[in-house]
Amino acid sequence: MSTLASRFPPDRDLLRPPPAPGLGRGFGFAIVAHILLVAALSFGVNWRSAPTPALEAELWSAIPQAAAPKEQLPPETPVEPKPTPKPEPPKPQEPTREEIQAQRDAEIAIAKAKERKQKEEQELRDAEEKKRKLEQQKKDEADKKERDRKDAERKQEQAKKDDAAKQEKAKRDADAQREKLRQENLQRMAGMAGATGAPNATGSAQKSSGPSANYAGRIKARVRPNIVYNDPGGAANPEAEVEVRAAPDGTIVARKIVKSSGLEDFDNAVLRALDKTEVLPRDTDGTVPKVMIITFRPRE
Repeated sequence: MSTLASRFPPDRDLLRPPPAPGLGRGFGFAIVAHILLVAALSFGVNWRSAPTPALEAELWSAIPQAAAPKEQLPPETPVEPKPTPKPEPPKPQEPTREEIQAQRDAEIAIAKAKERKQKEEQELRDAEEKKRKLEQQKKDEADKKERDRKDAERKQEQAKKDDAAKQEKAKRDADAQREKLRQENLQRMAGMAGATGAPNATGSAQKSSGPSANYAGRIKARVRPNIVYNDPGGAANPEAEVEVRAAPDGTIVARKIVKSSGLEDFDNAVLRALDKTEVLPRDTDGTVPKVMIITFRPRE
């Protein structure tokens, strides 16, 4: 402890670092250098400067003259500004005849220009409306053509479908007809085993069938009184062939002309007579053929 106390002064903090050596000498050298620099700058500025000599001159006139006294001006008095006179309003002047006419002409020209402008605007609106209607008409026509085209395509497609359906139906009907004929042939072949006809018979049924010889006359005798027809006479006596379909009990269920007589009134009279007859007589065996072709003439 005595050694440390001898090395450091008693008022110094032992924990602080010691001051750098030679700090005072550095400050001294810096001050001397600044003084020398200032002196050098002052000498460099003033070493060639010299005072400019001042010159004075006095002017003398050829003849001595006394100076005039200085003018004494009176004290200035405030001058009030004069009021600016107000301009008098101009008196209204009555317009001349030429001015009135010019004003009227100007008003008429303005009115005509306004009317012309309104007319041009109206014509422009009418033209735009006409153009709009024309465009709408063209659009409607195009839409109608498109609809017609689609309708035609749809009809063609429907016609194709209908044709296909008809062909299919015709094919089914043909198949059914062939099947029916095949079944009839099978039945006929099966029934030939028990046939009762004569050796020289050419039929295919087990027993002979069909109307008797006088059955057509009996039918005509039943229908003839119901024919109402005024015969015009003449050599011609045409015949009308009628197909008659009847039920098993003889009731007429259908009739039609299969060969016309050429006389429309007579054909219609025969059809009306059949409708009025309603029921056909039975044959000798008690049956009524399902389908018969009966011939009628105006004069029988």
